Amino acid sequence: MYSSKKHLNILTALLAAHQVHTAVVCPGSRNAPIVHNLNEHPDISCYPVSDERSAGFYALGIALARREPVAVCVTSGTALLNLAPAVAEAYYQQVPLLVLSADRPQEWIGQLDGQTLPQGHALRDIVRKEVTLPADALTPADEWHCNRLVNEALLALHRPTKGPVHINVPIAEPLFDFTVPQLPDTRVVRHLFDRGELCADFVVRWWMEARRPLAVIGQYHSELALYDDETAEAALRVMSARGVVLSEGLTNLPTQSTRVDEALIAAGDDDEALQPDLVLYLGGHVVSKRLRQWLRRCHPERVVMVSTDGQLADVTTHLTDRVEVETDAVLEAFADYEEGGGHEALPHDTAFHGHWREVLNQAQRVVDNYEPPFSQMAVVRYFEEQLEDFFDDFDVYYANSSAIRQGTRYANHLLYCNRGVNGIDGTLSTAAGFSAVTDNIVFCVTGDLSFFYDQNALWNQNLRGNLRILLLNNGGGTIFRQLPGLEQSDAFERLVCATHATRARGIAEQCDIGYLLATNREQMERGIVTLMTSRRSRPMVLEVVTDPETDDMAVRQLQDLLKN
Repeated sequence: MYSSKKHLNILTALLAAHQVHTAVVCPGSRNAPIVHNLNEHPDISCYPVSDERSAGFYALGIALARREPVAVCVTSGTALLNLAPAVAEAYYQQVPLLVLSADRPQEWIGQLDGQTLPQGHALRDIVRKEVTLPADALTPADEWHCNRLVNEALLALHRPTKGPVHINVPIAEPLFDFTVPQLPDTRVVRHLFDRGELCADFVVRWWMEARRPLAVIGQYHSELALYDDETAEAALRVMSARGVVLSEGLTNLPTQSTRVDEALIAAGDDDEALQPDLVLYLGGHVVSKRLRQWLRRCHPERVVMVSTDGQLADVTTHLTDRVEVETDAVLEAFADYEEGGGHEALPHDTAFHGHWREVLNQAQRVVDNYEPPFSQMAVVRYFEEQLEDFFDDFDVYYANSSAIRQGTRYANHLLYCNRGVNGIDGTLSTAAGFSAVTDNIVFCVTGDLSFFYDQNALWNQNLRGNLRILLLNNGGGTIFRQLPGLEQSDAFERLVCATHATRARGIAEQCDIGYLLATNREQMERGIVTLMTSRRSRPMVLEVVTDPETDDMAVRQLQDLLKN
């Protein structure tokens, strides 16, 4: 019988799944439930050692002899600190030593409770990875979080550069309830490390063996697309011929930007015909929250994340395989497949492929045919329509929140955006820095809060005339109007939406920036043409003032058309 603590049972099940079959255990009450579980598991052998300092070196010796990961389990308090000498040795010898430290609940740290100290980062500088588990897995979100943290930590034991890993385990009382007959069937994330063509070839094979493969390409600036566009195009042809490729324009790959949000609205979030059996995730962030939520409701047989950053980014919450290889190498492997160097493809579900294409095309038609009222949506639509007519070489930087969502709806080119943490701060400054080192016209499309927050970007002696700013000013944070229920709060307008009546003219004048104002459609269209065609030695800003209620109405009208 195993412990009644779900997080300990997830930990125990994953230890064996990740080939940790040996544990050196030290006496203690707080770690007793962990020791009990280790002893119960038929695939884990336990060695008792009373002195924690000696136990760490004892485990190090076993790991060296067997050339495999070995765990050492200690109780809370100073017991963990006694492992530091052995952990330091393992770090510099690159030995996969796993530290399992029991801990008191976090609320009791520093409260004069026995055997308590901040344990989570106690070994920070001499471990390859450290995680602190939730105190128990009481909810499905807790279970997923615990599973992800344990998988992430145990995968780090098997990285090419090996070393110690620390899993800190808070355990609340009661400690000694051993009533669970078997361990959970918990998800094991597999990890392929960079072995060049071999890892990339696995990804292609999985794609060709899947019946309903779907790829999501997040924010990603491909060197391959920059220098070898034909190979990138060939890779995407192979992928698209068999499966579905979704992207939003935050990548420079030669993909057709897909109206993902709009397609999911049109089809209905729970359309079974859209369900993939394989999800391949390439690149970083996607803008569409609806897409992320939809992926988390899917239950594909395999979810593959391609990344080289060492992190276990489980966007879908169903990750099964993390492949540590350059995304460009995967694309090159797909391109090689087109040339006849790949594996034979198994039959795939053409209805899945066709249904996705139908849904995406339908969403595109609705977006193209919808004529929004004078609003931010209408402004961005007109701006994007004019770009291709006036320029061959240009770059567009979108601010976060409403601006980037409008951009992904209408743009068919690479969109730059600070999506790393999705903040509103710094968009204008980033676009200004970009414009300083290119001869292209650089457009910055920004909302009012982002613009005024970052107005000091224009107080800069390096600015040149190739920086053009399209300021969408509707007097506050319009995106908050789309959050159901928030409008019932008395804080909604003034405190959450930060409503204001500020204009940019004074900022532009004091910084010697050209200024245009538009308050209706005709002025907006004329202003955008001027913004694009004017030749100046200094930047220019076009401020388009719209009504927030009309902006919100345009979004809702489009959503209603998509649903119908």
